[in-house]
Amino acid sequence: MSPTPVLDAPGLVRRLAARGGHDERLTHLEVLPARPGRRTDWPQWLPPELVTAWQARGIELPWSHQVQAAELARAGRHVVQATGTASGKSLGYLMPALTEVLEARGPGGRRGATVLYLSPTKALAQDQLSSLHSLGVPGLAATTHDGDSPREQREFARDHAEYVLTNPDMLHRSLLPGHARWARFFGSLRYVVVDECHHYRGVFGAHVAQILRRLRRVCAAYGASPTFLLASATVAEPEVSGARLTGLEVSAVTDDGSARGQVALALWEPPFTAYAGENGAPVRRSATAEVADLLTDLVVEQVRTLAFVRSRRGAESVAMTTRRLLDEVGPGLADRVAAYRGGYLPEDRRELERSLRDGTLLGVAATNALELGIDVAGLDAVLMAGFPGTRAALWQQVGRAGRGGQDALGVLVARDDPLDTYLVTHPEMLIGPPVEANVFDPDNPYVLGPHLCAAAEEIPLTTADLELFGPGAQAGVEALTAAGLLRRRPRGWFWTDRRRASDLADIRSSGGSPVRLVEEATGRMLGTVDQSSAHGTVHAGAVYLHQGETYLVGTLDLDENVAVVARSDPDYSTSAREITDIEISAEELHVGWGPARVSYGSVRVTHQVVSFLRRRLPSGEVLGEEPLDLPERVLDTRAVWWTLPAAALEAAGLATRDLPGAAHAAEHAAIGLLPLFATCDRWDIGGVSTALHADTGQLTVFVYDGHPGGAGFAERGFHAARPWLTATRDAIASCRCDAGCPSCVQSPKCGNQNNPLDKHVAVALLDVLLCR
Repeated sequence: MSPTPVLDAPGLVRRLAARGGHDERLTHLEVLPARPGRRTDWPQWLPPELVTAWQARGIELPWSHQVQAAELARAGRHVVQATGTASGKSLGYLMPALTEVLEARGPGGRRGATVLYLSPTKALAQDQLSSLHSLGVPGLAATTHDGDSPREQREFARDHAEYVLTNPDMLHRSLLPGHARWARFFGSLRYVVVDECHHYRGVFGAHVAQILRRLRRVCAAYGASPTFLLASATVAEPEVSGARLTGLEVSAVTDDGSARGQVALALWEPPFTAYAGENGAPVRRSATAEVADLLTDLVVEQVRTLAFVRSRRGAESVAMTTRRLLDEVGPGLADRVAAYRGGYLPEDRRELERSLRDGTLLGVAATNALELGIDVAGLDAVLMAGFPGTRAALWQQVGRAGRGGQDALGVLVARDDPLDTYLVTHPEMLIGPPVEANVFDPDNPYVLGPHLCAAAEEIPLTTADLELFGPGAQAGVEALTAAGLLRRRPRGWFWTDRRRASDLADIRSSGGSPVRLVEEATGRMLGTVDQSSAHGTVHAGAVYLHQGETYLVGTLDLDENVAVVARSDPDYSTSAREITDIEISAEELHVGWGPARVSYGSVRVTHQVVSFLRRRLPSGEVLGEEPLDLPERVLDTRAVWWTLPAAALEAAGLATRDLPGAAHAAEHAAIGLLPLFATCDRWDIGGVSTALHADTGQLTVFVYDGHPGGAGFAERGFHAARPWLTATRDAIASCRCDAGCPSCVQSPKCGNQNNPLDKHVAVALLDVLLCR
């Protein structure tokens, strides 16, 4: 296939918006001009054979940020590269890492230095391994070590490999518990590469942070002190999150020196439909329906396009709808569109990737399986069915188009959601400097405790070790000793249980999925339930989404901690309703804003799931509500909250207004907007609001972490309170609905049937809070 002509992205997207008189859907078009790259000389210490190898692959000279990162690492500094998608971050860490491997080789090419590479996905590790092999470094012993590796490959990695590519779960479950067999590898470890480190956030990020501390401790036992090289998308304060992740001082490289073609980012808001949602609220047309229409138009225009959709089912639906629409346009066009998702056979994925590269396919609807790990060149446009959760992910997805320096188009289609609605009307939050930080709390006692046990099983813990694990480690080992899990001896604390301590810290299910499903021959699925979130996600009758597949929950047995589910494809989604009460355990931080007080601290949350809603797909129409009989649960966690005294409300003329409805609306919108500042999902956090709280005696609005001990989201909310709550106020005010809708103040998980809510008084209330 011949390549498509140079893309006039701004003109194209304006034509798309004008078709059918839909100009109002295009809320903003930002055109980022092309940027020339800044090349610099290769480092003088780089071996000539590596320079030759990279030049043979078309890299005559490196970008400036690549050399800056390499020089810092070569000097022994821990470094995080936080530059744009396709900016070549891998070269920044490969230069020092491969140089060390080559320089340290002993007689006969025996390994003298090793490198450990960690990635969040096996696909990315395989992609990196392919790049290493294609580089042609003489005798480089590089291999993956993951759950798919056969025994012979694992033994080779342990005994001979110089460059081992794995993931945090494998490091946690295999390498660290078996460190005695890996003694020569750990004793020679010079560099640890942590790729795509912005993915390590929330409770999952806290687990990975503790695993890296255990890694440092094991390396020290064998006489090694590796340098950490981190690669991240552009986020706020990358050096802070890098330091939290590793426990070390980290230098940030953020000045991107790579070349970039022109990038046009279009923000697109679907219109309201004739459907009515809860309490008669208007419902917008679904993002997936809009994306299918846009993908159809772009394929007709011969624009090579990738559409990102959140679920596997959604990706298949977009591809199917697009093919149906193209059949009405012309013969053969439908054959040039396909779906791409995890779960396909490797040969099918490779064929799709090949067809994308050579232009046989013009349109692909994909889950985020194509966000990482696969380099697909030649794409012109990217469509996104909803904000992908973080700015980093958005630009990573947009960056799939325009690789190789050509121009690119990205279109963000808003879902019926407060954050999406806010972003498409406030483009500066996407275009300007990063505002979101990579948030996690390594000191969470619910995370720290299991890793202290794992560390004690690996090598007995000593008092000197505790500083490595953070300020809560001393109290942690004392509590674990009192519980009988650790035993104190003159040489330190020893693990006493017959179980593997690493099983106590199951990082695979802590990144978001509350249920670990295992398929049985009957086709039914049994899940081990995490009760902290099971009530709201795997209750009887729930539609449960796991790794893009859809299941219908039959029963939830809380006594046995088991949910029984079956593969299903219902035409509706479900969302749980719960009622919540909250009490303040301890205020740790506070700040005054005029009469208002913003606080952060420990809280105890009591909540009970009482019902669930069924909503038709894709329209979002409410089909009905069904009651549930589930027990109360208690959660000790962290929260950010704000209070306003009665005198301030009276002075603003709000004392006789609907204060419960205003506080409730402000709470919902604040939960919806916090993910813009803390890398979380609205389902990771909860909220409570009241016109008079027993602990404060004032109007109070709480937003709390939905994980035991906290996940760092509420803490980030406290430190970013003014921009966060300003965005909350603006999101409510800018929504074009009359009295509140899912795009501003309605919440899909509200236990009070989104009642009372007062959108307009909520704006006035937030104005008082912000001293406007």
